[in-house]
Amino acid sequence: MLDQAVAQELVEQVSPGQTLCEIVPRTGGDLSPVYEIRCTGPLPAFIVKAYAPRWRWRLAKEVHVYRLLASRGVTSVPSVLYVDREHARLALTLAAGQPFSEIGREFGDTATYAVYRQLGAVLSAIHAIEQDGYGYLTDRILDPVATNTEYMTRQFDKKLAEFSGDARIRHRMRQYVDERAGVFAACDSPRLCHNDVHEGNMLVVDGPDGPALTGLIDVENATAADPLMDLAKADYYAMHRDPVKWSGLLAGYGPLPADWAARVAVYRLYHALELWDWFASIGKTEHLAGIAADIEQMLDHGWDSDAERCGEVRSMMGSQQSHG
Repeated sequence: MLDQAVAQELVEQVSPGQTLCEIVPRTGGDLSPVYEIRCTGPLPAFIVKAYAPRWRWRLAKEVHVYRLLASRGVTSVPSVLYVDREHARLALTLAAGQPFSEIGREFGDTATYAVYRQLGAVLSAIHAIEQDGYGYLTDRILDPVATNTEYMTRQFDKKLAEFSGDARIRHRMRQYVDERAGVFAACDSPRLCHNDVHEGNMLVVDGPDGPALTGLIDVENATAADPLMDLAKADYYAMHRDPVKWSGLLAGYGPLPADWAARVAVYRLYHALELWDWFASIGKTEHLAGIAADIEQMLDHGWDSDAERCGEVRSMMGSQQSHG
């Protein structure tokens, strides 16, 4: 728990003259605890992230990404209020609302469409930010490479080497990727990607004029990559080929390239593989069987693993082209 004296010091740095009222732990923050700091005065609340020694480098990353987004006019993301580099703490603006993962079940199709339309607009703005190379971001691109083919080949090689599950599944994944590696070259411009789009990171307020996406939070996983990587992860983690969510996303995002389905299919496999490796590395083995089943379904059917729903998504996309 964040110490009261420390919290008051942060209040003084963020908004001098205000007084601490309450420290409220927030959901999420598996790696870096997150707190809502409530206080008196013109700024009633803000967010503090506290980074463990192992993850101190993530502070520099989040500051870099949030300031980059601010410099490009991207809205619906937190803003940096104060950086305590000595103690690895970051103060951010507080976005109103609740995680969509907690309230989305109460939403009908129209409201869900509206939320995802706003998400699409935010992602489109993020993906407009070009990067100097492909690779994982900190406050710079680590080991950047010049092409998406180099990057995705490297990433699949790494994640397949880490995969300690069924050797038969690993072999099938290797074969699947090798047969489809040509799709990577279609992306010729690395873009900033959020790389953790799921409904727990989407803050929503349901107001009298309809729902508002008030925040897309947590940029700790940001990468420089093919924008379709973000859409593939959003699908695997949140949309699950739901036509209402996809149609809303596309209404806000804009047209996709003609080969979107081929790339998204391979990227969805990558995200499932990466998630399997992550859970295995932290001992959450209860999730592995389900992810392995997802992987096998992708290998068997690709994007078309649910023909009826995917047919609806395909019809919505039609011949749309752009965001290559």
